[in-house]
Amino acid sequence: MRVVLRPLFEAELPADFEEVIRSKLMGIEVRTGEDIEVNLLGKPLRFKVLLAEPSPLKVKGNTRIEFSRGGIEVVDFEFDEPVREVIPFEGGFVVVLERKVLILNHNGQKIYSDEFDDLKGVRASKGTVVIIHGGSKIRLVKP
Repeated sequence: MRVVLRPLFEAELPADFEEVIRSKLMGIEVRTGEDIEVNLLGKPLRFKVLLAEPSPLKVKGNTRIEFSRGGIEVVDFEFDEPVREVIPFEGGFVVVLERKVLILNHNGQKIYSDEFDDLKGVRASKGTVVIIHGGSKIRLVKP
């Protein structure tokens, strides 16, 4: 569970600021795309929620808080196994791992996930993802 925030103010953020913001957001539900406000020393600080994974997300003590810096939005993903392929399509993109297929929207939120014993390939066209598996089977996913 993580939240990526972009500050909507101009200031250098001190080290360990993530801990301060996590404590202020504890128990609050956040959603990808919304603006939130945190009061710190009597002053409101506004942030844009670039990613809440999952969305909505209730912030807890183990929620990872990250900050995006500058005008460019950057969100990093890390998987437990090597990425075989990434396929863009109209609804987002498909990440193909050794046995697993993840479909993510353009904000990086998981739309679909499943594991296959014999994953042969994945194709995407407009709003449909085709998963080829088990030798003679296909699965159509329309997120």
